[in-house]
Amino acid sequence: MAGEDVWILGIKMTKFGKHKDKDVLDLATEATLAALEDGGVEMKDMGVLAAGNLMGGAAPTAQLIQKQVGQTGIPAYNVSNACATGATALRVAYMSVKAGESDFGLAVGVEKLAGAGLLAGGSRKGDGEAWERSGRYGAVAAVDGRIGTETMPGVFAQIGMEYGHKYGGASFELFAQISEKNHAHSTLNPLAAYTKKMTLEEIMGDIMIAYPNTRPMCSANCDGAAAAVVVSESKLRTLSLEQQKRAVKISASILTSDPYQEACQVLPDVNTLTRQAANQAYEKAGVGPEDLDLVELHDCFATAELVHYDNLKLCPEGEAVDFFKSGATWRTGKTPVNVSGGLESKGHPIAATGIANIWEVCHHLRGEAGERQIEGAKVGLAHVIGLGSACGVHILEKSGL
Repeated sequence: MAGEDVWILGIKMTKFGKHKDKDVLDLATEATLAALEDGGVEMKDMGVLAAGNLMGGAAPTAQLIQKQVGQTGIPAYNVSNACATGATALRVAYMSVKAGESDFGLAVGVEKLAGAGLLAGGSRKGDGEAWERSGRYGAVAAVDGRIGTETMPGVFAQIGMEYGHKYGGASFELFAQISEKNHAHSTLNPLAAYTKKMTLEEIMGDIMIAYPNTRPMCSANCDGAAAAVVVSESKLRTLSLEQQKRAVKISASILTSDPYQEACQVLPDVNTLTRQAANQAYEKAGVGPEDLDLVELHDCFATAELVHYDNLKLCPEGEAVDFFKSGATWRTGKTPVNVSGGLESKGHPIAATGIANIWEVCHHLRGEAGERQIEGAKVGLAHVIGLGSACGVHILEKSGL
């Protein structure tokens, strides 16, 4: 039935890290089969499949997954949307079910990224003394090395430093403390790529990548996959009581891109589209940031986590530093953030991250997070952002059964 609520029935992620003996299809299949089993359904039940793989080029990931787990003739979408790829794949399945086209939908995100090194950044090779316009993008020169950088550590270093310049208090040590929190959280997550607790001194003394982000303050490029099965509410009510109890309601599924603004249209802006996504999500779900029991946000760098406290309205505008210093974002705080260890520890296989962040929230809402469980969790938010730009925000709610 069109317009009814959509629920996550099954969801799983592989262990993130280095998988030398597995290729993209192996990892995607592992996550897919695990999500189907978790939901108590089979591939033949699915009415739509959306799969994301950013670095695989033109490979039809969705169709290849079908060849492994079952070709049933359903529509298969291949999704590419920067770091929001996984969240976008889930939204494609969500929209099909929401529209009444399908009872069940499957979303998958997968990446082989171990050893990839720093991503993005423009090449200055062949530059002459004078710039000449050429080609489709000739009206704008590449910014890297001219008015900033397009290399991800540098981009997000600039964003964090800009926030500190505007509002004050965002020191090198404070950003390192955010990373210290996430590495501490990772010790309770067996699926994280890195589960090592790090001291503040170790983090601040490590290799500087782009000030103020040292190596432990950067997301870890790694291999991994995650998958989710979504179901319409009317179909869910025909399933077993156990399936209904474990189902997680998608109260809001929002995807935004950069709006027009009287500002620079060249340098990345991760703030405006995140704020808009958050505002839309809260309105759609009928909740506010004060209702959130946990948040998994896109901490591709420690500097990014700080600004997204503000962008997601977890604190009043300009008060992200005080919000963090209050202890609110630790597991024991009033708004735990990145209990999984975040991208800095859990890892960041790009296309898998959006679904993996949702998996973490679902894990707590189901009461299945083990040692890192946030007791009594009923509402959570998952957030990802991809430069280009795309922002996905999902608000999830525990079943009332």
